[in-house]
Amino acid sequence: MVNSALVAKAAAMLLTNEKARKGVGWAIAAILSPIIVVVALLCVLGSGTVSHNISAAQLCFQEGGIPADIPAEYRACIEQTRASFAELDAVIADIQSNMEDGHSLDPIRVKAVFFSLYFGGEAPPLAQFAHCFTSSETRTETVVEKDEGGNDIEVERIYNVFVPIEDMAKVYANLAASLGVEITEEQKTNADSVYSLIKYGYPAAGDGGSFAGADVPYVGADGFCSPVGANWRNIVTSEFGGRRDPITGKQDGHTGIDLAVPAGTPIRAALPGTVRVAKYDSSYGYYVTIGHKNGLITLYGHNSRLLVRPGQTVQAGDVISLSGSTGRSTGPHLHFEVRVNGQRANPRYYLP
Repeated sequence: MVNSALVAKAAAMLLTNEKARKGVGWAIAAILSPIIVVVALLCVLGSGTVSHNISAAQLCFQEGGIPADIPAEYRACIEQTRASFAELDAVIADIQSNMEDGHSLDPIRVKAVFFSLYFGGEAPPLAQFAHCFTSSETRTETVVEKDEGGNDIEVERIYNVFVPIEDMAKVYANLAASLGVEITEEQKTNADSVYSLIKYGYPAAGDGGSFAGADVPYVGADGFCSPVGANWRNIVTSEFGGRRDPITGKQDGHTGIDLAVPAGTPIRAALPGTVRVAKYDSSYGYYVTIGHKNGLITLYGHNSRLLVRPGQTVQAGDVISLSGSTGRSTGPHLHFEVRVNGQRANPRYYLP
């Protein structure tokens, strides 16, 4: 177990030491309280400096060195969790060798729950922990064997297989019964956030970095997907065409529409295509352009973080960035453009 006095001392240092705070990304303070994980992940993602703001979860899941300026107490927790993850990988592989019908455990899900429950603490028996994510089924099969006379005969064999449990409520019930732990709603939320962060690059919706409906792709009959969910009509703050510039106050043209969303909202590709640009611009901030069929290009501006790279193929609904207020912007929003053969068009004509 981690010495509580050392943890408290190190946490206080994080709150007052800028270099340490950046190195840890605030997330290591999760040792003190499970709910801090959620806040920490959002702080990390909102920073826009990925290389210098790495969450505890990311450090545990990734390979490679641990930043030198992380306090020794936290380094020990990360190394301990990495070792547990390596052992969990072996246990999961063994479980999956006894699965059928294409079933498999999701290693990220198993380790995200482990991180939420045991980061900085004493780990349970890991095989016992991992088996809480599965149920056992007895099955029969007909096999051909040799009888005493060397003749082929068909016999029925009874065997057991593991089946992954999809219902997380059942998983948590298994964990509580098998390991004798009390699992809070905050810990469950933390596990969802860590899972989403590691698997998709952004924390789960409902953690403050999103809004209702943004967690589900909203695709129209023609296949065009809203980059911010079904609620987009209610959050348009600036239309396409002529408008008064919010910074200069002068009448000017607007090349897209602005959609008011909280910083950290997942932004989705409108159509299948190939990423052409993913970089910073003094006007658009961190922005992405995607090339589609029939000379159509979409642009997504003012993001806090980019999750794709030029040349990458995406599908409609894929998360490509997290919203923000970078570049020439007066507040968190998405600037969304549609261009057809080089000419800008009103995105309202395309959005579902």
